[in-house]
Amino acid sequence: MVSNLSMAQITEQLGFPLLGNSLAEWCLATGILLLTLALTMLSKWLLINRLSALSKRVKLTFVDAVSAALDKTYIFLLFFPWLLFASSWLTLPATLSKSLNVLATIAFFIQVGIWLSAAAATFIQHSRQHALATNAAAATSLAAVSFLSRLVIWAIVLLLALDNIGIDVTALVAGLGVGGIAVALAIQNILGDLFASLSIIIDKPFEIGDFIVVGDFMGVVANIGLKTTRISSLGGEQIVFSNSDLLASRVRNYKRMQQRRVVFGFGVLYQTTADQLESIPTMVREIIEGLESTTFDRAHFFKFGDSSLDFEVVYYVQSADYNVYMDTQQSINLALIRQFAEHDIVFAYPTRSLYVEAPVPVTFDKAPDGAVEVTTKGAADGNAARAN
Repeated sequence: MVSNLSMAQITEQLGFPLLGNSLAEWCLATGILLLTLALTMLSKWLLINRLSALSKRVKLTFVDAVSAALDKTYIFLLFFPWLLFASSWLTLPATLSKSLNVLATIAFFIQVGIWLSAAAATFIQHSRQHALATNAAAATSLAAVSFLSRLVIWAIVLLLALDNIGIDVTALVAGLGVGGIAVALAIQNILGDLFASLSIIIDKPFEIGDFIVVGDFMGVVANIGLKTTRISSLGGEQIVFSNSDLLASRVRNYKRMQQRRVVFGFGVLYQTTADQLESIPTMVREIIEGLESTTFDRAHFFKFGDSSLDFEVVYYVQSADYNVYMDTQQSINLALIRQFAEHDIVFAYPTRSLYVEAPVPVTFDKAPDGAVEVTTKGAADGNAARAN
């Protein structure tokens, strides 16, 4: 009896019953809260370790996605749902109970959004890495899918959270529609780049890894983002294009080229004989047909140049690689030099010839005053100069 009175006195001095709940009820609720938090941390640790071990044995994207989601479990967010759960053993005022319910709902849905975003990001990242090795177009599409998936996830999480705390979602969606129009007008340039990015992904004028030329700039496509496309130029620097500006430009994609048409010319001296000129197209044809991955088209005596007899040659290289083209052209040029040397054919170079019609006679006549007159006579007339 004495001990009971002492306990009652102690609880009374501590302010119990607190909010209408005894000390035992508060201790029970606190114990349940601490126990659930401890079990949450232990479960997180055990599941992540088990999934990591399983991921090493079996390469499954789903396992990695679940592991990544669990790794994003935050105790400070789950504290509020577990606090609401523990409060069910207590009798709380309606205002406090409602506030706790709102906090728990918001924290829970934020945690769910983090879980889903982490899982989706891991799944898409694995798919993108696989696509980079097999299909660059799919990798480009997945970059936009990643953004859209996060946007959809958080939009749904926001609507569910607001609906669960008693906010009229229908009116909110209507309001967001009107506000969205105003925002769209304010950021129309950014949205233009965004839709241009989606156009690039859907239409696929180029992909990651393609060699493209845009105006005076050229390089390999390194990344296609939501606003900009980045190109690694031949000089080593990175060139950044706005997606909308890029679509408005004329883009030459050399990666899509199945074969390269090559046109080149050369000239020989005017002293080259007709027989030698007639043999040159045959020489060129034999040289080109003797090379791998080339298709001869034509070779002709093209025109009479200022100081050369000009030829034009057309052939195809069955490769889009620029280095292959340059190696082929170099082989053709060297073979032409050797063939021309064997047949006494000389490449033309800029020359200018001066032809004099007849010798010009020069006479010196002495005038009576001692001056000397120099007279030059051509075919029809003569000129005289007087010198003292």
